Amino acid sequence: MSGFFNWIMDPKRRGALLVTPAIILLFVMNIFPLMWSFGLSFFHYKASSLKPPRFAGLYYYEKILSDPVVWERFQTTALIVASSVFVQMVFGFALALLFAKKFPLRREILMLILTPMMLSFVAVGVFFKLFYEPTFGLISQAFIYFTGEPFALLSTTWGAIAGIVIADAWMWTPFVMLLVLAGLVSVPNYLYEAAEVDRATAWERFKTVTFPYVKGLLLLALLFRTIETFKLFDVVYIITAGGPGTSTETIAVYVYRMAFQFFKTSQSSALSYILLFVVIVLTNLYLYFVNRREQEV
Repeated sequence: MSGFFNWIMDPKRRGALLVTPAIILLFVMNIFPLMWSFGLSFFHYKASSLKPPRFAGLYYYEKILSDPVVWERFQTTALIVASSVFVQMVFGFALALLFAKKFPLRREILMLILTPMMLSFVAVGVFFKLFYEPTFGLISQAFIYFTGEPFALLSTTWGAIAGIVIADAWMWTPFVMLLVLAGLVSVPNYLYEAAEVDRATAWERFKTVTFPYVKGLLLLALLFRTIETFKLFDVVYIITAGGPGTSTETIAVYVYRMAFQFFKTSQSSALSYILLFVVIVLTNLYLYFVNRREQEV
């Protein structure tokens, strides 16, 4: 026993010994569940049934890819992702340009703008659900004051989508702003001075000096926010629960319903790995554009 203890405590093995608990935890909490769920996607299995799994092959992948309901959920998700990410990129970039300049109370205002990003998804979802509430919500109260009639934003498809986009953009626009701001403050002043000597206009300075420094960070923000918004669940489920009807049911909400309400375990696992494939494709597209940009430079 003492020989084994001396062997394991040898300085050559001490590094591996220190990282072993972290590796074990990573395997138990992440890798093993991923492998298990991936395996279940090839079997007939329901979490609510005591029947043992039966091999199904690619049956559930074929079923999902040929299901029009799944494609409708993908279209809804794509619409919300495109709208929300567009709003975040535009307002995040505009805020970064604003805070790149020094003005009174700049630091205090910046901290206030960063606050939404520090909140939990559940808190943001509950806040905006109450904000949109037709009887006592702030928006409805404003409409009652001016028109005498309440306003139910979430009662229509486009209103509910707008409500989700506003909530998500309010929370994550500061993230885009931070990334872009990091690029703006790193632009050397001598480049702007040289542009002024050359009598470049404000647009020419932006196009030739500012934008090249923040282009990579903009692409990075676009990647992160596209992936995260594509997985959006908490805010959608709390604000609309996929309603009215199923008009705002994103693919993440659909996976939740399939897995934990209908107990279609194998089918939900297959759909989850299709989503993982989509995320991998988006990541590789980003890397492709970044590598092409570096080759052009």
